[in-house]
Amino acid sequence: MTKTVLVVDDDPTQRRLFQAVLEREGFAVAHAEDGDQAMNRLAAGGAADIILLDLVMPGLSGQDTLKELRTRGHTQPVIVVTAKGGVEVVVAAMQAGANDFFVKPASPERILVSIRNALSMGALKGEVDRLKKHKTGRTTFDDLIGASAPMQMVKRLGERAAKSSIPILITGESGVGKEVIARAVHGSSERAGKPFVAVNCGAIPENLVESILFGHEKGSFTGATDKHLGKFQEANGGTLFLDEVGELPLDIQVKLLRALQESEIDPVGAKRSVKVDVRIVSATNRDLTQAIQEGRFREDLFYRLNVFPIDAPALRERREDIPALVDAFVRRFNVEEGKTVVGASPETVACLTGFDWPGNVRQLENAVYRAIVLADAPYLQPHDFPSISGIAAPPPELEADRGKPAFTPPPTSSELLAEMARDAPVRILDGRGHLRTLEEIERDLIQLAIEIYAGHMSEVARRLGIGRSTLYRKVREQGLDDVLKSNGEDEGEDPAAAVA
Repeated sequence: MTKTVLVVDDDPTQRRLFQAVLEREGFAVAHAEDGDQAMNRLAAGGAADIILLDLVMPGLSGQDTLKELRTRGHTQPVIVVTAKGGVEVVVAAMQAGANDFFVKPASPERILVSIRNALSMGALKGEVDRLKKHKTGRTTFDDLIGASAPMQMVKRLGERAAKSSIPILITGESGVGKEVIARAVHGSSERAGKPFVAVNCGAIPENLVESILFGHEKGSFTGATDKHLGKFQEANGGTLFLDEVGELPLDIQVKLLRALQESEIDPVGAKRSVKVDVRIVSATNRDLTQAIQEGRFREDLFYRLNVFPIDAPALRERREDIPALVDAFVRRFNVEEGKTVVGASPETVACLTGFDWPGNVRQLENAVYRAIVLADAPYLQPHDFPSISGIAAPPPELEADRGKPAFTPPPTSSELLAEMARDAPVRILDGRGHLRTLEEIERDLIQLAIEIYAGHMSEVARRLGIGRSTLYRKVREQGLDDVLKSNGEDEGEDPAAAVA
């Protein structure tokens, strides 16, 4: 999705300069004239992925705004902008929680580099936090991506089930993220931080299933040169996740049923049973009721596992979660591949949202991974997903044949200022690109104001921030009496009396 930059600056010219630079690079831009307006926008839920914050503003200063942001728990990267680059100013801003700073006036290249670096650092920190939670078994339902109704139901059910040791059976198509839900159950329970052991029952050779799950003693069979604990004992005190549990052989299903009922296992070759304290979470993409009818799954084991069922929705049933998933995958693969992709363009998001995704979240993850590796632009485009969009990437030689450069450098500050000056109703630059005199600009501004407000001089004076007598004096000095008459001056107003 398009990243939104909140520009907080009391100078409208600076805000327009920042907007011109950022919008050329595909960012969305929001404005705030001071710190109070910025805080109100964020409190109302306004989008802001990164904040450009001027330090010197009337009312709530930049430093105070930054401290208030962090106090209220806003974690967006903040880049402070200042006209004074003293060490004390920079140190104070960094101590208050700023991610970077630059001194005005700054080149477009400096602005964009600072923003991309801040976004990259935020992504890196988020990825480190995710990996820490994953490694220590502390992933919770707050870490699950998705605000759709089906995912909200999964989160509510999972959080309730996590508070007890009730066996959970997670059902759903392949690739929907059943293991992620299982990890969230573990991380939200009292067993968080204890072992989380995942076993893909369909990937274990049939002759090794018993040994891998329950363990074996040394010499219990040919090749058993050492004692092996097995997955149940590895997960002791924590959670054992049995993925694709419907693939287990029938004889192993009998031993699994006993382990669940008695909380003890019989390792291969052992003389006595071993007590274990394990919470069982299982998952399947098969219809176990049909497998029971076909004699491939034990009915008593099914009832033991299916005490608390959770149905993981297919991705096509929660399309509104796709943009958030894409953003999360972009952040992760940026870190892994050392890329600086900002996100996906609106056209790309629309294309991905409209696809059915038979492989669900796993297919989306792999598609984004490929796109990140191949992407050259700041935003992923539809042609980065050719198998989904049906649009092939344009050959590089076509650009050369047309005489177009492969990279268009961003405009300089002077170029942007000149462009703004040309488009402004009151010209700032003359025909040779030099600044016009203040008297000339003032004359044009007064004339424009008289035309806009149809000669209502009280309103003109109020808008220009001057007294009416001063305004009439300037009209006379600038020779604008004809303009005033043609626009119809205020009825009953005597210009001579006002000036006197």
